[in-house]
Amino acid sequence: ELAAKIAGYAPGDLNRVFFTSGGGEAVESAWKLAKNYFKLTGKPGKHKVISRAIAYHGTTQGALSITGLPGLKAPFEPLVPSTFRVPNTNAYRASEITGGFLDGSDPEAFGRWAADQIAVAIENEGADTVAAVFLEPVQNAGGCFPPPPGYFQRVREICDQYDVLLVSDEVICAYGRLGHMFGAERYGYQPDIITSAKGLTSGYSPLGAMIASDRVYEPFAHGTETFLHGYTFGGHPVSTAVALKNMEIFEDEKINEGVREREGAFRSTLEKLLDLPIVGDVRGDGFFYGIELVKDKATKETFDEDESERLLRGFLSKALYDAGLYCRADDRGDPVIQLSPPLVCGQEHFDEIEQKLRSVLTEAAGLL
Repeated sequence: ELAAKIAGYAPGDLNRVFFTSGGGEAVESAWKLAKNYFKLTGKPGKHKVISRAIAYHGTTQGALSITGLPGLKAPFEPLVPSTFRVPNTNAYRASEITGGFLDGSDPEAFGRWAADQIAVAIENEGADTVAAVFLEPVQNAGGCFPPPPGYFQRVREICDQYDVLLVSDEVICAYGRLGHMFGAERYGYQPDIITSAKGLTSGYSPLGAMIASDRVYEPFAHGTETFLHGYTFGGHPVSTAVALKNMEIFEDEKINEGVREREGAFRSTLEKLLDLPIVGDVRGDGFFYGIELVKDKATKETFDEDESERLLRGFLSKALYDAGLYCRADDRGDPVIQLSPPLVCGQEHFDEIEQKLRSVLTEAAGLL
C-alpha cells in the first residue's frame, strides 16, 4: 500500500519502489541498480557516476564515493572508484566557479553552463562508461543551492543524449521540504530514479526508498533476472506503517499546500537579514534555506579556515542553540547557516527565527 502511494506521488512512470533502512542505503541501491541495469541491456561498461562539488550523498562506501566533500572521504579512502565531480549551482559564487566567465547576474546562462559541464565530464570519461548522474533538487552541503532556471531541463537532455540515468537524490528535498512530495515535481524534470528517506516518516522511524522508472525495472521483469540486493530492515512493517500514516497526514492537513502558501513569507522574512554586514547571501526554496556568511560583503571575501572554526564552532553553534534556534552552522564549503523549519511553521515562527538570527549574527560580527 505504501509503495503504491509513493509511486502515485512520483513524477512520470516511477512506479517501482524499493525500501531501504535510510537515505545512504537508498543512494547505494540506486548506483547498484544503475550498473545492473546497463549490464542487462548490453552496455556492461557503463558504471561510472557523476555528481557535484561539495554535494553530500551519504556515508556508506558507494554513497561516500559519490559525495563531493574530500574531508569526509579522506579517513576512509580508498573508496569505490569511478566517481567524478562537476561544478555546483552556487550562483552567489558563480564568478569563482566559472573562472570569471559568468558572474551569476544571468541565472539561466549560469544554469546552462553548469549543466553543460556534465556533458563535458561524460565526454571526458567516455559515454560508454558513465551510468548515472546523481543530483539533489536543492544541493544541501554548501548551503542550499537551488537550480538555476532551465538547469534540470538541460541535464535531462544531456542524460538522454548519452544514455545516462538521472538520479534525483531527494533524501532531504522530498516529502514537503520544497512544498511538493518530490523536488523533481517542483522544478519540472523527469528523473529515472529517485532516492528518498527522512521526511518519508517525518523522522519518527527509520525508512528510505529508492523509486525507479518502469524503463529501469523492465530488464528485471523477464525470466529469472533478479536485483540481488537488499537490507535487513528494508521495508520494516513498523516503519512502513509510520510512513503510511505520515503520508495520510500530509494529505489530510494539506502540508505541501501550506508550505507553498507560506514560503514567500519565509523568504522575505529571512531576506531582512541582508542588511547585516556578515550576511552575504540568502538562498533556497520552500522551507529549506541557507544564509552564507562573509568577511567582506562588498568583495564576497569569505573566512579562512581558522576564522571559520572560531565563528561557527567557537561561537555560532552554541549561541544559536542557547537562543533557542535549532539549525546547522556549517562550513562544508563557505560558512553558512542552514534552516529547515517544521513544515507547519507560520509568520510568527519566521519572525522569531529572523529575530534570533539577527541578534546572534550581530554579536558574531562584533567579535570578528
